[in-house]
Amino acid sequence: MFSKILFAAALALAAGPALADAGHAHGEARAYGEPGDAKKPARTIAITMRETDGKMMFIPSKIEVRQGEQIKFVLRNNGEIDHEIVLATLAENLKHGAEMQKNPDMEHDDPNARRLSPKKTGEMIWKFTKVGEFDFSCLIPGHREAGMTGTIVVTAKTGAF
Repeated sequence: MFSKILFAAALALAAGPALADAGHAHGEARAYGEPGDAKKPARTIAITMRETDGKMMFIPSKIEVRQGEQIKFVLRNNGEIDHEIVLATLAENLKHGAEMQKNPDMEHDDPNARRLSPKKTGEMIWKFTKVGEFDFSCLIPGHREAGMTGTIVVTAKTGAF
C-alpha cells in the first residue's frame, strides 16, 4: 500500500510543470556570458516581442555589444499571446527548443530567460564576457520557427568603457 502511495505522489510531481534545466547553476558563467549585477552600470537595450501577418519577431533582431559590457534588456511583449526570450548559444537554444516541443508547459527560472504575457514588460541583465555570435529566441513551440529569433554579436573590447 505504501509503495502505491509513493508511486502516486511521484506521478503527481512528474505531471506538474517542468522547470527548464539548461545545465547551469544560477550565477555560473556560460559561453555567452554571465548574469549581470543590477547594482552596476549597464547600457539599456529595449527589445519588443510581437506577432504580425503570421510572423513572430523580436525588434531589434540583431544587437551588437562589446566584450565585458553589461546590458540591461528592457523587454515588452506587444503581442496577443505569451512570448519568451532565451539567450544562449545557437546550439543550446536549438536543443532547448527540441525539449520544449516535448514539454510545452516548461517554465524557466534562469537568469538568461524571461517569459512575458501579452502587453507585459520585464527586464534581464546580462554581462557579455566572451567574443562571439550568440542567439536569442522564443522557444515556445512554433515561435522560433515563425521567425522569433535574433543574434547578439559580441566584439572584442577596445579601450576603456
